[in-house]
Amino acid sequence: MNELIIALAGLITGMTTVLFGFGGGFVVVPFVYQLFLRQPSLADHALHCAVATSTAVMVFNAGWATYKHYRAGNLSVSLLLPLCSFIGGGAVIGSLLAGRLHEETVRVLFILYMLITISDCLFSRRFLKESAQRELSPLTRKVGGVVIGVVAALLGVGGSVMTVPLLRRHGYSMKACVAMANALSLPVALCATLIYALSDWGTIPGGGFVGDIHLPTLAILVVTGWCGMVISQRYLPKIADLWHARIYVLLLIVVLIAMIAV
Repeated sequence: MNELIIALAGLITGMTTVLFGFGGGFVVVPFVYQLFLRQPSLADHALHCAVATSTAVMVFNAGWATYKHYRAGNLSVSLLLPLCSFIGGGAVIGSLLAGRLHEETVRVLFILYMLITISDCLFSRRFLKESAQRELSPLTRKVGGVVIGVVAALLGVGGSVMTVPLLRRHGYSMKACVAMANALSLPVALCATLIYALSDWGTIPGGGFVGDIHLPTLAILVVTGWCGMVISQRYLPKIADLWHARIYVLLLIVVLIAMIAV
């Protein structure tokens, strides 16, 4: 039964990666957290393991989606390159912080982060409708990149929920925002996964762990996530920009409710 739930989470994750740039965190973390929480030997490590496993999933999902967007010509290299280094540095900081924070602290931070993001999307005039495209300032790229990396690695959310609203406010279409969000999730995923794989080595009860990453869960999520991405790319219809933005916010609200209801 647990494997079926994980497979469903992986399938949804793959679909949301393509459609909304969610590399895994906002679907995987709540699902996997609930499963680990119900295992007495893992309960004290449930959220850290869920975040770490989610981050590892993003390496595969975001990597595949980035490749497809690159082939389709949807990526702006001039925008991505300056942000990648700052986001990667922030991801290292966030990953190191995660191992030093209590489980409940990480959960509360996750919920607060979701509340702030949803409020920003709902009340920003530039998010729910297209506006004139503007370049990101050097300060936004530096400070914003580091903050995105820290938060994404700390909470296992990939950064899409920060990069999409940021780029949307600067006039980019949802299609471009999603393409860029996947690419910008890669430095987060790579840096954070390495840190999580080296953290708590041999201290998590039970087998199948490399650091905080649960390999059996990771394998199921990667395979079913790929299936979800194929389904999205081949069979789901294109979404109009306005509805794309609205559904994005709705999904954030659903995940928020799931985490609050724990």
